[in-house]
Amino acid sequence: MGDTLEFNEIYQEVKGSWNDGRLRFSKQNVVYKSSKTGKVDSIPASELNLAQWRRVCLGHGIKLGTSTGHVYKYDGFRDTDFEKISEFFKANYKVELTEKDMCVKGWNWGTAKFSGPLLSFEVNDNTAFEVPLSNVSQCATGKNEVTLEFHQNDDTEVSLMEVRFYVPPSQSDERQDPVEAFAQNVLSKADVIQATGDAVCIFKELQCLTPRGRYDIRIYPTFLHLHGKTFDYKIPYTTVLRLFLLPHKDQRQMFFVISLDPPIKQGQTRYHFLILLFSKEEDISLTLNMSEEDVERRFEGKLSKFMSGSLYEMVSRVMKALVNRKITVPGNFQGHSGAQCITCSYKASSGLLYPLERGFIYVHKPPVHLRFEEISCVNFARGTTTTRSFDFEIETKQGNQYTFSSIEREEYGKLFDFVNAKKLNIKNRGFKEKKGMKGNIDEYSDSDDDQHDAYLERMKAEGKIREEGNDSDESDGESDESFNPGEEDEEIAEEYDSNASASDSSEGGEESEDESAKKKKAKKAKVVKEKKERKPRKEKKQKDAGGPKRPMSAYMLWLNSSRERIKSENPGISVTEISKKAGEMWRQLSKDEKQEWEAKAGEAKKQYDKAKKEYKESGGATSSPRKESKKSGAKKDDKKRKSAGADKDRERGGNDSFKSREFIETSEESSSDSDHKSKSKRKKESDDEEEEAVSTPASSEEESD
Repeated sequence: MGDTLEFNEIYQEVKGSWNDGRLRFSKQNVVYKSSKTGKVDSIPASELNLAQWRRVCLGHGIKLGTSTGHVYKYDGFRDTDFEKISEFFKANYKVELTEKDMCVKGWNWGTAKFSGPLLSFEVNDNTAFEVPLSNVSQCATGKNEVTLEFHQNDDTEVSLMEVRFYVPPSQSDERQDPVEAFAQNVLSKADVIQATGDAVCIFKELQCLTPRGRYDIRIYPTFLHLHGKTFDYKIPYTTVLRLFLLPHKDQRQMFFVISLDPPIKQGQTRYHFLILLFSKEEDISLTLNMSEEDVERRFEGKLSKFMSGSLYEMVSRVMKALVNRKITVPGNFQGHSGAQCITCSYKASSGLLYPLERGFIYVHKPPVHLRFEEISCVNFARGTTTTRSFDFEIETKQGNQYTFSSIEREEYGKLFDFVNAKKLNIKNRGFKEKKGMKGNIDEYSDSDDDQHDAYLERMKAEGKIREEGNDSDESDGESDESFNPGEEDEEIAEEYDSNASASDSSEGGEESEDESAKKKKAKKAKVVKEKKERKPRKEKKQKDAGGPKRPMSAYMLWLNSSRERIKSENPGISVTEISKKAGEMWRQLSKDEKQEWEAKAGEAKKQYDKAKKEYKESGGATSSPRKESKKSGAKKDDKKRKSAGADKDRERGGNDSFKSREFIETSEESSSDSDHKSKSKRKKESDDEEEEAVSTPASSEEESD
């Protein structure tokens, strides 16, 4: 047997919800790490004195008890794990793993026993259920009755609100009320915060970003009290997961972040993080409300009765000693500006992203902490609004996605190197970089193998362009000029002025402009002709209405016969879903089953060929297609002539829509003359059309009739 035993997908009950994690038995200790929060419970092997194997809802479970009075329960084991765990406990912990049966009778009358932090309800010496007293938020007494209220867990769909115990009156000891004795046992272990005694120290008017406001922070031995003008919060130290001390980008302020689980509540709002903002220049002299002997005995040199220094150092030092957790600070990462954070936006709010040694943390609205263990992959995406920034996307193993946008492109290289050094899965990693990483090819199989990192190449190219300075600004200005409405109007007016004076004067510049305009129009005419050449292909789509209909395929014959059966087997199915379902069923048919329908389709094809042959012999399919083709050809010739005439008129007259001041100031007679000319032109065009109609063949005339 090895030195350790490890089990995955082991569950721990936390206020009515099951949190999965990993459990490891070693010779020195028992370690459980939660996958959700990353919190680690370590039980020294020397303190273990109880081990029970029980049948629970998630298979089998282990209940461990320590000499300090703590109880730990882990579920999710298999029946076959009992033997190897029992042998390991005997060999390394000198503790026997005993089997304990649970009462499943469903009786509600039994004996209540207080064993450490648990209230056990037993029926015939078998445990029916256990209540962790740390989950109790309030205890109320009545006549022969005790009511327990519990803390609510937002992660559970159903929460236990309260439990009532009926305590019969005792005749043996009249001096002590059994109801009060029951309530005192509950309150001694319950998580009911009572502000009794004096605070260890008080910090006045600290600036708090989450929840926002200024609060007086009173430090008690077991909890933290935030007292503000509107709200009060009492935070037990047992709910503190992590402590962070983060420098602001301006190097003049500091963030002190307290991670909480469960979060503090205000109405429907949940605060998972407590964020304090300090100025580095603010100092304080602190005196603890304890004797020097008590300070030395309680904190073992971590604190002293008299302390002085920066305010953020004093708060972090006191919190570290009372909570007994390490303070996390940024690692070796340095951004483009030398700061240990990156300016970005999350959910339309600007903040700072701190790459840590074991995760990322974003402050401050809303605060986000992501551990490397729960990250599935990261992605560097192009900015949606401008090319001078990019987005950093993080996807967790639970399927959640966090997008940090508006990051300056100068930070790309630093952030990419950091993520690469931490061996995180990069979604859009290029082929060349993957080729250089020998051991990580399989980890990045989802990315495109046949493409290089185009985004990285584009960022490098843009950096070179930016270094050139004014050249890039001039090129940007030239590209933007074509989209400026004001400048377009000015250019158009100048062209019209030159064209209007072209009839009176012949200057070289004007001639060059006219030539360029003619070239552009000629190019446009070529594009139109190419499009018109493709139109004759539509003649294939023309069908003869009097001809025989095409036969159906084997699949369509089968679908028509099976449609009603599919509808009856799947009531309420839509038309599109019927086709999908039919396609799946058709693919699952065997060759023999399909052969029947293919034979029917072949017979229908023979009948179609026979009918089509008889139809052609009768002369039904000879006249109409020719007439339609001739008619369409005549229409195309007319359109070509009209378009060519219009192009010639444009080249001769220039811009007909423009009118100079001289033209506007002319009399009504000139306008009437122009109208008369336009009418005469229309008459000439109609006469030309009539002449063309006369010159057309007899077949086209019959069609027009």
